[in-house]
Amino acid sequence: MIKVLITTESRYPADRKIIRDRAIKVLESHGVKGKAEVEVSIVGDRKMKELHKKYMGDDTTTDVLSFPLEDSGPDGVLRLGCVVVSYPQAIKEAIEENVLVDEKIAFLVEHGILHLLGIHHE
Repeated sequence: MIKVLITTESRYPADRKIIRDRAIKVLESHGVKGKAEVEVSIVGDRKMKELHKKYMGDDTTTDVLSFPLEDSGPDGVLRLGCVVVSYPQAIKEAIEENVLVDEKIAFLVEHGILHLLGIHHE
């Protein structure tokens, strides 16, 4: 069973079902089965900028970051890591692309999960 742990502040409303469904779909389509877990956090630009600077050395905000873990604990759960999405950046990109904010967030979560699975872009 794949678990998707979602954390978000109340001022960043996101459709948890859309996020969870997309995360599970992308994981299963890439062969993840059994006990697995991924964390998704929806944050503001201040937090995203802080994370981007600390871990990537870039003093700007970004739309999504991934932090791989790849840890199987004694409970047998494969913990893949965490995907962090900037809600304000998702809104901005959704407007530019003329898509729903929840769909943009789900896309960013999928993109982040692909990074957790080792699939990267140039």
